[in-house]
Amino acid sequence: MRYLPLSDTNRREMLGAIGAASVDELFRDLPKAALASAKFALPNTASEIEVERALSTMAAKNLNCGAAPSFLGAGNYRHHTPASMDYLIQRGEFLTAYTPYQPEISQGTLQAIFEFQTQVALITGMEIANASMYDGATACAEAVAMACRVTKRSQALVSGNVHPHYRDTTATTMKFLDVGVECLAPDPYGVEDLIGRITDEYACVVVQTPGFFGHLKDYTALADACHKAGALLVVCVTEPVSLGLITPPGRIGADIVVGEGQSLAGPMSFGGPGVGLFATREKFLRQMPGRLCGETTDEDGRRGWVLTLSTREQHIRREKATSNICTNSGLIALAFSTHMTLLGEAGFTRLAQLNHAMAVTLADKVETLPGVKLLPNAFFNEFTLALPNAAAGVVEELAKRKILGGVPVSRFYPTYPELANLLLLTATETNTAADIYALVAALKEVLS
Repeated sequence: MRYLPLSDTNRREMLGAIGAASVDELFRDLPKAALASAKFALPNTASEIEVERALSTMAAKNLNCGAAPSFLGAGNYRHHTPASMDYLIQRGEFLTAYTPYQPEISQGTLQAIFEFQTQVALITGMEIANASMYDGATACAEAVAMACRVTKRSQALVSGNVHPHYRDTTATTMKFLDVGVECLAPDPYGVEDLIGRITDEYACVVVQTPGFFGHLKDYTALADACHKAGALLVVCVTEPVSLGLITPPGRIGADIVVGEGQSLAGPMSFGGPGVGLFATREKFLRQMPGRLCGETTDEDGRRGWVLTLSTREQHIRREKATSNICTNSGLIALAFSTHMTLLGEAGFTRLAQLNHAMAVTLADKVETLPGVKLLPNAFFNEFTLALPNAAAGVVEELAKRKILGGVPVSRFYPTYPELANLLLLTATETNTAADIYALVAALKEVLS
């Protein structure tokens, strides 16, 4: 067989070596009920071409965001990917490279990581960044754990404007570290009072900008209040392109900045793979999870790179490890860094300006529709609409018209009926005036 080259003789020899009469005997310790429920209604055999045809037919049922006007967002954003980026990350020396344990033969990979760290630190306004994490949600959880180590406290306050996936991942992770996480109710109108809730029991306050509902906020006063109470301010960023236009979190007092780099690293791909961004103040360096690549010189005085800090449990005593995240998302981090390099500082700013301008145009058009209300507060490239009907049904009707018309808030908050009519809409540089016209026309028809 092409992928399973073992013969019956091979299998008999292996079973004989371990003293098992059959393959089924290897699973004898599993409950019979569990084995019965593990059966799948799949054909026994199929040729490769048959499998390709079957999967292609299934895939064709999806409405590809590249083949239709798309206004999807909610933490996963579509941007133009330069062709040169794909070429560079698929070079053999990058695509096949593994963890750079041996710096003397991993200089290219280490330098790429070093550049990635530099870029993340620059756009977030922080002093230091690590070599990436799994994704934005796990980076958020690690930030809370780090804040607890720094402050010696075990409580965290999470804003209602933080992405639900980040909130859920943080709460789940902290449960096993005996850290209490207070998640506030969703805040689509941006009226929650975080400063009034801060006490000396909190290790940190977690916020997001732009917020889940699109809000842009100045958290300078909140940062001051956190620091007076001995707590840290953690700022999440799910759309890194926004950092080309808004004030970086580091300049408004953030102690830790985390985020998702997916939108600059590749296609939406149903939510992944992602790359977690993590930046902080240099004074917290020893408590930062993950890896840090540093610059050095060799014995001949030549510039080089090494893994300066590696806090994973495999490298130091387990009780001293700051994280159980065992690697960085190396290839996706490379894609992010390559895209940022191709853009350059001016290009990054210009891209952010294009995104905001397109979103403003979209908001101006849809707000004129009868019964549609744009929720207040400044936004970057994503905002929330209040519709006269349930947003989920509207989105389904738009999809029938070959338009991906945003994300209903109820998809993330099904237990909040008061949010059922809210719709998240996003516009990026990939949208055109024709896309906006098609959405407005279709939305008017659906709502009438």
